[in-house]
Amino acid sequence: MKFTRTANANWKGSGMEGKGLITTQSTTLNNANLSFKTRFEEGVGTNPEELIAAAHSGCFTMQLSFLLTDAGFVPDDLDTTAKVTFQDGTITLIHLELNAKVPNISDTEFQAIAQKAKEICPISKLLNTEITLQANLV
Repeated sequence: MKFTRTANANWKGSGMEGKGLITTQSTTLNNANLSFKTRFEEGVGTNPEELIAAAHSGCFTMQLSFLLTDAGFVPDDLDTTAKVTFQDGTITLIHLELNAKVPNISDTEFQAIAQKAKEICPISKLLNTEITLQANLV
């Protein structure tokens, strides 16, 4: 399967004072605000690191669901938070925190499948940074 997804960013002005807008093909983001404040301070809008966190948490969680199903387990609930650390101009770490309800699976098997999902999720493979995972079977 091959497909292409698109997003557009438009920026006007300097890095500190300028403003931008981001729109995704699906229009889930439709002229979402982007600025110095939304990235480095607390402003209304989004930023690249937040978008990477959203993409990674979504990709990992979906990949995990497929792997669990392939192993004969249907998850009741998979809840993943991705924390992207930006330091000195570089994304240095992405930490995935997963809380999962998966009936009839041992913690050992769950941990192995969760680690595999972390490794093979397309967004994980794309990113050149340390990625850690805390997987909790509840």
